[in-house]
Amino acid sequence: MTETTRLVPVTGGALDVRVGGSTGPALVFVHYWGGSADTWNDVIGELPPEQATVRFDQRGWGTSRALPGPYHLDQLADDLARVVDACVPGPYVLVGHSMGGKVSQLVAARRPSGLAGVVLVAPAPPEPPATMTEEYRKGLSHAYDSTETVRHALDHVLTATPLPETARATAVRDSLAAGPEARQEWPLRGIAQDITGAVRGITVPVTVLAAEHDVVEPPSVLRECLQPHIPRATLNVVPDAGHLLPVEAPRAVATALGDFLQVLPAG
Repeated sequence: MTETTRLVPVTGGALDVRVGGSTGPALVFVHYWGGSADTWNDVIGELPPEQATVRFDQRGWGTSRALPGPYHLDQLADDLARVVDACVPGPYVLVGHSMGGKVSQLVAARRPSGLAGVVLVAPAPPEPPATMTEEYRKGLSHAYDSTETVRHALDHVLTATPLPETARATAVRDSLAAGPEARQEWPLRGIAQDITGAVRGITVPVTVLAAEHDVVEPPSVLRECLQPHIPRATLNVVPDAGHLLPVEAPRAVATALGDFLQVLPAG
């Protein structure tokens, strides 16, 4: 797929946004804490080449590292809304992974014009689970302190299957490509933020992809802490995969996206 890059003005600077394809609804990809636009490389590679796609590095990460804070969820949601306004002329689907899933929920709750649906990939749920203790979050905030800690997180927490070396190298690079404020905002605050009041306003179709062996956001947590608050959400479990679903099981994610687009209401 051929992509072009657009510079989208946001508060404090601009985002480099990669836009590809022409057939909609457009898929707008939102990466996880520690990820980048490249997290979606293999998923996009499995899509039809004409499928419209939009992806970018969120504020504080990768090519957007120099953008100033704050890096909280509301700011990330504002950035995402700005990207959509600038790059998506017609209907679109938000595709959010983990932290990006929580950001996508906040944007969907605003009921923006053109939003046709939401696909949440191993998402952080709107209600923090009981396991989200302060001690856990403090430990999580050090997961990306060094190359060694990133590799440990990838091998023992984030994945259930060995990653191809290229994908693993990209994940290590991305996890280290953030300033300290952006790196700590999510584990210390964002991951524990309760957004249940907001997400009840989501009215579009929602599909949730859970990973069978995800120890970060297990299917049981999503059933307990997401589905009651987003009644329209349907949950499907991807077998033999961990939290990094877009990297571990890109074909399964791409297939789910294609299936979702097929069943969206017309218009």
